[in-house]
Amino acid sequence: MTAETSQTLDRGLRVLKLLADTDHGLTVTELSNKLGVNRTVVYRLLATLEQHALVRRDLGGRARVGLGVLRLGRQVHPLVREAALPALRSLAEDIGATAHLTLVDGAEALAVAVVEPTWTDYHVAYRAGFRHPLDRGAAGRAILAARQGGLTEPGFTLTHGELEAGASGAAAPLVGVTGVEGSVGVVMLADAVPERVGPRVVDAAREVADALR
Repeated sequence: MTAETSQTLDRGLRVLKLLADTDHGLTVTELSNKLGVNRTVVYRLLATLEQHALVRRDLGGRARVGLGVLRLGRQVHPLVREAALPALRSLAEDIGATAHLTLVDGAEALAVAVVEPTWTDYHVAYRAGFRHPLDRGAAGRAILAARQGGLTEPGFTLTHGELEAGASGAAAPLVGVTGVEGSVGVVMLADAVPERVGPRVVDAAREVADALR
């Protein structure tokens, strides 16, 4: 550290970098050990970063990168959408259902990119910016299942009627994108999701993850 630098800011940035390098978050004790500072300092750093939505803590107390990191640059969400759109467009056209990329924002799921099919007579209207609780709807449930290690092969979640009556959803989590929790899915007006949709959603989630790395 030189006289011209801020030790507190340096530690805060190191916290963000440490959290960005883990998919499962870190506890205060783990951060304290990695930074070589006491727990009180870490609590203060996390509280400050939380106020700016740069860090969030789950119910178990593990700290993770917050979606506020994305808001630091106005062009980040457009860049995320741009990276995801080819896979979403292919998914929507192939399945004939509305496809979406959803990211975690606090305790909510936030749709950041949506593509509707062009050839269907009707489909579910779903808009970027739509929010819903993480424990409702396929998009949020896929993210929660990935957190808990509750997804089995082929790695997708199915729901029916949780966000809109008569609508079914399928979603698969993004895997291997450091610091970002999200899912790719489709929503359709159907009593049940056709068998081929789940694996196709998994493939699309893999494509989006590759594009965001």
